[in-house]
Amino acid sequence: MSDLRDLYQQVILDHYRAPRNFGALEPVSACAEGYNPLCGDQIKIYLRTDGDRVDGVSFEGVGCAISTASASLMTEAVRGLERPQAEALIASFLALMTGDGEAGVDLGKLEVLSGVKDYPVRIKCATLAWHALRAALEGGDSEAVTTE
Repeated sequence: MSDLRDLYQQVILDHYRAPRNFGALEPVSACAEGYNPLCGDQIKIYLRTDGDRVDGVSFEGVGCAISTASASLMTEAVRGLERPQAEALIASFLALMTGDGEAGVDLGKLEVLSGVKDYPVRIKCATLAWHALRAALEGGDSEAVTTE
């Protein structure tokens, strides 16, 4: 179990210190913003689609290590997926974090975030980017999603 916690910490810190796909994406098909008032995390998801395929995804914002790492890992995981696959991944990740149901798809590297479940107040940090991605897939550009 100690090895898993070490891996969890290493991956979180790596993606926090050097987030992947950080910055605005141009051109963009949709954007969505998210806010976690509990922790103060703010995020903006940029989504570019080619038909039903996620062609590009990036994010900007300020947040804690868990929020930033989760967003970074998310951008790597969804790029290249078809919309139904991306939606299934979102549902599976949220199920992993909340314990509501079974993960329907293999989460791969995202499993390292499962340790967040041990800290209930941090679950909203880990899920913020995912809620914003869902809003972007639904067309985005509306009110910011919130974890409250």
